[in-house]
Amino acid sequence: MRGPAACPPPRGELSAALAETLAHAPRRRGLPGPGLAERADVYGDDLQLALHLCYELHYRGWAGVDERWEWDPALLGLRQTLERRFLFALRADVPQAGDVEDALRELVLDRVDGQDVTRFLRDQGEWWHLREYAAHRSLYQLKEADPHAWMIPRLTGRAKAALVTVEYEEFGAGRAERVHAELFAGLLRDLDLDDSYGHYAPAVPAVTLATVNLMSLLGLHRAHRGALAGHFAVLECTSPPGSRRLVEALRRLGAGAAAIGFYAEHVEADAVHEQLVRHEVIGDLLEKEPRLAPDVAFGIAATVWLEERLAEHLLTAWKAGRSSLRAPLD
Repeated sequence: MRGPAACPPPRGELSAALAETLAHAPRRRGLPGPGLAERADVYGDDLQLALHLCYELHYRGWAGVDERWEWDPALLGLRQTLERRFLFALRADVPQAGDVEDALRELVLDRVDGQDVTRFLRDQGEWWHLREYAAHRSLYQLKEADPHAWMIPRLTGRAKAALVTVEYEEFGAGRAERVHAELFAGLLRDLDLDDSYGHYAPAVPAVTLATVNLMSLLGLHRAHRGALAGHFAVLECTSPPGSRRLVEALRRLGAGAAAIGFYAEHVEADAVHEQLVRHEVIGDLLEKEPRLAPDVAFGIAATVWLEERLAEHLLTAWKAGRSSLRAPLD
């Protein structure tokens, strides 16, 4: 098993000060002051990387960083400030969420609204576009299903049973080689990319970090369990048609069996998962806790909004013939 990834290089005063502090044992060096956290652009590289540095302590950690930082009270206080700003901005910027059922129906319609990355990749994408797309997605896909597992102890009855059913399949249904994160590592190797966990964190921009940070933020707080259920619904409901288009793109460009197999797996599996998440997880959760409906709707809307920002970034760069990453891949 490979060790933790190295901390990505800083992208501003806030992330530089935080990385410098994490290089020492807790309480040996002061954390960044509140002024840095308040001044940083909420959607910018500096703040989003700082949040990412905090969140990864709850996954695999960072090379050379003392594990005691994970629950250090002072660091949690800084993270709370960053989370508060991120959530406040999202609630101000995301279009007002409506009825949960209406939002779920919209997800499965597979309409062409605005920018669509998978259609671009299927119809006109080149090999370098596919490799960049995989590098962006690696930050989530190499931890696929992990953040949503935090929802398990917060559910009961049908909702818990359905979520565990979905998670069991995401984690390979008892077969280590079928764990979806492992399947994505195979896709990376097929595309001649590095399959190390966190390898592309230094390369992806803030717009990508924000999509992953939202998932971690919602997962770590019981108070956001409704929004996390909404986030999960977006991933499962939109996955089958998007995965089908990516299979077609990979076949057109002559990708290997492992790369094609990853998305082919999601075409069928997530079609079943979509029904379980919509009707069992969310349905049962809202039967028991109807007051969480606005939170579920917000989780859906915020996830879609951040994904649309990422899609716009990718397609704007690619249509201009330039890399969507902070530095082009080798």
